[in-house]
Order: sequence, then C-alpha cells, then structure tokens
Amino acid sequence: MLFSIAYRILGSVSEAEDAVQETWLRYEFAPTAPVSPKSYLSAVVTRISIDVLRSARVRREEYVGPWFPEPLLSDPYEDPERSAELSDSLSTAALLLLERLTPLERAVFVLREVFAFGFPEIASAVGRSEAACRQLAVRARRHMDAGRPRFEAGRKEREELAGRFFDAFREGDVDALRELLAADVHMVGDGGGKAPQWSAGVLGVENVARALVSLGSLFARVDGVVEPLQLNGQAGAILRDRDGKVVTAWTLDILDGHIQTIRTVLNPDKLHHVGPVADIWSLLHEARRLDHEHRPPGHPTTPTDEPPTTTTATTN
Repeated sequence: MLFSIAYRILGSVSEAEDAVQETWLRYEFAPTAPVSPKSYLSAVVTRISIDVLRSARVRREEYVGPWFPEPLLSDPYEDPERSAELSDSLSTAALLLLERLTPLERAVFVLREVFAFGFPEIASAVGRSEAACRQLAVRARRHMDAGRPRFEAGRKEREELAGRFFDAFREGDVDALRELLAADVHMVGDGGGKAPQWSAGVLGVENVARALVSLGSLFARVDGVVEPLQLNGQAGAILRDRDGKVVTAWTLDILDGHIQTIRTVLNPDKLHHVGPVADIWSLLHEARRLDHEHRPPGHPTTPTDEPPTTTTATTN
C-alpha cells in the first residue's frame, strides 16, 4: 500500500521505492510505537512523497521532450472490490492529469479518491486542517474530472484490440493498423534526450500508420520481440531485443473501439526496473544498416523507411 500511494503521487518507481524505504527507516527508529502503524506509515510516506515531488517538479520542467511516468508492470496493492478504480488511477493518462495538480492537491486526491482515507487521516498526513483538505480535494477532483478521458472499453475488449494492433505492427499490415487507429490518433514518445524520439509526436491515422510500419520493419530486422501485457493497468507491451533486453514500453489509450493515443517510454533511466535495458542507438544503427543491405538495388526510399516528415515528427 505504501508503494502504491507513493507511486501515484510521484509517477516514478525508483522514487516511490526510495520513499517507502525512508518511511520504513523512520518507523524502525521511532522513539515510541505508533497507535496505528497503518496511519503512521501512510502519513510518513505521503509527506516524504510530497517533498520529493516538489523537488522533482523543477527537474521535470527542464526535462527534454514529453515527460511520462515510469511504466509499472503490476500494482502491489490489491483490493478486488475496487480493482477497476485502482487500475484507472494507475493509467498513464490519469498520472499525467495528476501532474497538473499541486503536490498537496495530488496527495489529498490520491489518499481520498484512490485509497478512501478519511479526512482526519488525510489532515494528519499532509499537515493541514480537515477543512483545508476538503477544499484541496474539491479542487483536485474538479481538475481531474475536467481533463479525464472516458475510456469506455472493458479490459477484455482492450486486450483483444491491443492484440490485433501488435499483430498488425509485427506484420507491417498498414491497412489493419488504419482500421484500429482513431482518425486523430497521437503517437508520442518519452526519450528524455537519451533515446530517439518525436519532439511533438506523430499525428493522424495515416502518419501514425506509416510510422508504425517503418518502426516495425526496422524492429523485425534486429529480431525484436513484442511482449503484449498490462502496463499501468492498461493495454500495452514491452518491446525487447533478441537477447530479451528492454527497448521500450508502450501503453495504449482505447476509446470507442479505436486507439486514441500511443505512448512510448524509451528513456533508459525509466526502464531499468523492468529488466536489463538494450542500447537503443546501437539497435537503430544495426536495423538501418540491415535494412539498407536487404533493399533491392535501385529500390527507392519508401515513405515508410523513416517516420513521416510532413508532421512535427523529428528524430533527435
């Protein structure tokens, strides 16, 4: 539970783990045993997370390109009766909405809306009065409701559509991709200046379909493996090289039977907790070399050999 609170406040696996570790150390060395260990630990991890988030905000303002939360394979906190709510609060879209809140609003929202804490407990955790916490909760809920996307598809439907999408990606089936993508689909990557990325994303069904075919072709050249799974409680995949090392993590936002947004995390600093990370620059160089070697003599460069240049997509 402590990790789940910290991760939703911070959007970072490594920072959440550090917050939990620091919380446990404080508990171990507390001069007196708390009456309620759960309340004490929750309050401490919340305060630590708020402090970390305040300093992280400065770093995120200087971040190169779009900032996405670190992908989470599974939530260690389980509550079968509220599994859908907990899963929704983990989605990349929800975590990015939380980024719009102040650290205090974010902490209050997570404790109240996600973990159903009472206001007396929340007030103790964030060091504000109950009345102030109620106001923070109202403001946070208003901001979240205003921007929250309404993903109506159930989990089974999302997984089925995601399976078809990744099959089409592997096969380079541009027609199948067009059918699965929304007209205004947006594909955007978080490289943090340490991996290839599209500075403002790729927009529109035609541009995204062509970019996916191009990427799929290059990925196949280096014997890449697509591993569909749930990431942050939503349909996604881990893409690995031939040795099983992590290349990137993808999540899909799905609405009305179509993929609305494809978010890719390529920054290696955000993938180490998933497994050993591949050298994406070396892979890209190898893939392009092999693609050039296997192209028939005199074969012209096709539109799918590179991401579209008619949009704001660029490779750093």
